[in-house]
Amino acid sequence: MSEGTGFTTMAGTKAKSISPEVGVGMLGYAFMGKAHTNAYKTIPYMMYPPPAIPALVAICGRNEEAVAEAARRYGYEGYYTDWRQMLEDDRVQLFDNGGPNNLHAEPCIAAAQAGKHILCEKPLARTAEEAKPMLDAVKKAGVKHMVAFNYRFVPAICQARDLITSGALGQIYHFRATYPQEWIMPHYNMPMIWRLEKKIAGSGALGDLGAHIVDLGRFLVGEMKSVSAMTRTFITERPWADGSGMGIVDVDDAFAAVVEFENGAIGTLEATRYAAGCKNRQTWEVNGEKGSLRFNLERMNELEVYWVGEEPKETRGFHDVLITEGYHPWWENWWPHGHIIGWEHTFVHELTHFLDCIVNDKDVAPYGATFEDGYRAAVICDAILEAAETKRQVDINY
Repeated sequence: MSEGTGFTTMAGTKAKSISPEVGVGMLGYAFMGKAHTNAYKTIPYMMYPPPAIPALVAICGRNEEAVAEAARRYGYEGYYTDWRQMLEDDRVQLFDNGGPNNLHAEPCIAAAQAGKHILCEKPLARTAEEAKPMLDAVKKAGVKHMVAFNYRFVPAICQARDLITSGALGQIYHFRATYPQEWIMPHYNMPMIWRLEKKIAGSGALGDLGAHIVDLGRFLVGEMKSVSAMTRTFITERPWADGSGMGIVDVDDAFAAVVEFENGAIGTLEATRYAAGCKNRQTWEVNGEKGSLRFNLERMNELEVYWVGEEPKETRGFHDVLITEGYHPWWENWWPHGHIIGWEHTFVHELTHFLDCIVNDKDVAPYGATFEDGYRAAVICDAILEAAETKRQVDINY
């Protein structure tokens, strides 16, 4: 773990001899299904000794041919085409929900009622109203629960939180975050997909990208008090891939918001899927009385740091710090310093943390995002949409 922090990277006392198995049932086999499965398969030999050995029990999807192929490819023991049947499988102890946003609430609530621990992809739900029963269900069931806000487990972001919570930056004045991508710009000829439909996705760039920076604002700086915002949809119709006609895009393509934090800091949040040249360019900056921190996800092993009055004015400026030392968060499990890690390793850290919480009965918070965090992010995202629609400042009320 990093010096002076609570970031656990090794197993607890119950798992120091023979690591227990935790049976995993995965809903979804595409992007997130692949990312999570890769992490489960990496944990036993890289996060050593592992808190638990993930047993890949079953994977679930509606298309039997595709999900059967995914089970073979990823190494699951079997597959289901109905998540209800998968939840009846007693071997499944951890339900991993990587399905589309409209398949988050009902399966997660059922999993909680069945006594399964739950990892759910972000956003937790399409709206806060939908997220609240999910939170109530896991609380009532007493199961472990986590939302896959995986950027909390980037070592550089962990290190930044350490610095901020230690008081090293003093009073925090500003948080500004952007998350631009480009993949639905006109030149990509992207057809109509579920992420562009409100009934499935809930929102557009806001829920897809903005939820991440909303969560990071809370993780790094604290609770948000109010918000004002603007949204925009640039292309309102797209052809269906099967040639059946045009689909209506009824979610935001971009948003920009101004937020007020309870501790007095102010911030800006912006996300878009129309930023040419930006592949996955999540950036944020924190300004405090004693220094500033800057981060760019496309350079995720680096953290830019500035300390007030540390150097002669002639050479004073931001320092680009490579977060790859063995004492940095999570790094004792990886390579010699300077041998960088990538995006996929955030899921290894995230799921190691969750497995540790399950088998050693630890709290998922404050380092992992619980369903409480997912619900609060949903409240803020709803407030952003309300502020944009009403053109007024909206208070955050949980």
